Amino acid sequence: MTFRSVAVAEYQAQPFRSAMARAAPRPAAAVLVLFAAAVAVLLPDAAEPRILLTLDDFGAVGDGVADDTKAFAGAWAAACAAADNVILNVPAGKTFRIWPLTLAGPCSSEIKLLISGNIVAPEGPSDWGPGERRQWLHFHKVQDLKVTGGGIIDGRGQQWWAREGKKNRTAQPAPKAVHFEDCQGISVKGITLQNSQQYHLTFTRSSNVEANYLRVTSPEDSVDTKGIHLVDSKNVHVMDNLISTGDDCVSIVGNCTDVRLRAIACGPGHGISIGTLGVNGSVDYVEKIKVDTLFISNAGNGVRVKTTKNGVGGFARKVKFESIVMRNVTNPIIVDQGNSDDPADSSEAPVDTAARAVQVEKINYIDIRGTSASEHAVTFSCSDAKPCRHLSLTNVNLSRVDGRKASSYCRKAFGKSIGTVIPESCLSSEDYAQHVPRHPEEGREEDSDS
Repeated sequence: MTFRSVAVAEYQAQPFRSAMARAAPRPAAAVLVLFAAAVAVLLPDAAEPRILLTLDDFGAVGDGVADDTKAFAGAWAAACAAADNVILNVPAGKTFRIWPLTLAGPCSSEIKLLISGNIVAPEGPSDWGPGERRQWLHFHKVQDLKVTGGGIIDGRGQQWWAREGKKNRTAQPAPKAVHFEDCQGISVKGITLQNSQQYHLTFTRSSNVEANYLRVTSPEDSVDTKGIHLVDSKNVHVMDNLISTGDDCVSIVGNCTDVRLRAIACGPGHGISIGTLGVNGSVDYVEKIKVDTLFISNAGNGVRVKTTKNGVGGFARKVKFESIVMRNVTNPIIVDQGNSDDPADSSEAPVDTAARAVQVEKINYIDIRGTSASEHAVTFSCSDAKPCRHLSLTNVNLSRVDGRKASSYCRKAFGKSIGTVIPESCLSSEDYAQHVPRHPEEGREEDSDS
């Protein structure tokens, strides 16, 4: 007897009937099911056999009304315990209503989660039960997982946005929709994530990640609905995606390194953001980030580096923004280290001093063109204590949407311009920047620019 048939048989012993149990009274059907269960599925691109499990086998109804959480949990447990590689299928043509669920590892073998159908969340905060729910679909300590299939994950966040829009900070916080935490070897491809309660797709303390060929959407006025959010993660590739949300298309925060963003259509939303760094006095390091071949339209920001005044060290450095087209973007190029309207700046954390600030350096902007919706197409508003240094603008051409002349704004920003730069660069010479006090932590890895 195969693992699949054993797993399904064990699960059928639960107090509810699975789809296979309902078929049992028909002898011919039962024989076919057992025969199918004994056959491993061979994939063209894999030398090893794979076990096929489906949510239907574990009692899922898939009508968009019934609670299919227990079936999903049971199917995941069986897949995670399998000795051979597994395909876990969320069948096409069905909608599975899932309450907050943690899908935990480590698992015995590689899992391919094939989302061909739809997964939807409970509609509003009142449906989520008591206590805080900080995430909806939570993958924890999972390795070697591929999520694919062309289906839809819908957070149905409309009621959450309405509540957040009223600034009800005492209420239960909105959850992240899909959260990978402490995971390795993760691939998320070819699915749609939409209407997240808060962030659509988050990777925290994860490595060797791919998030490609995704469609990530929520209304422009949805609150805090970031597209893809990276926290303390490394070796991440985000490519060939369409992202249209009410917040950052992609955000990269503390302690991320070796991140590549490529071939992304972004907007509306808040663009591509490194930061906010230094929130509540944190020490954040972000470096070796490459962002290229983007189209950003109707967005609040294009490419942004953002820090608070009250960071107690750290840096954003070795960042390259290249081959980007902007259309009707309010702040096409911006470094913002002031954040006077940011609540984090009013915290009890230490204020900006020579020893306590986030250093922004070695940021390169290459072949960026398009239109700005504001006067300042380029803004470098840097720290008094630790000015931005080693910034470079190469072949930049940004004009205003209304036909008027665009301009640049610089404050404590040092670097150079190369080739044609429109609007004219306001960067100061690097001579002064060489004498800016440095924090001891910044001496490490002073190699060439990324």
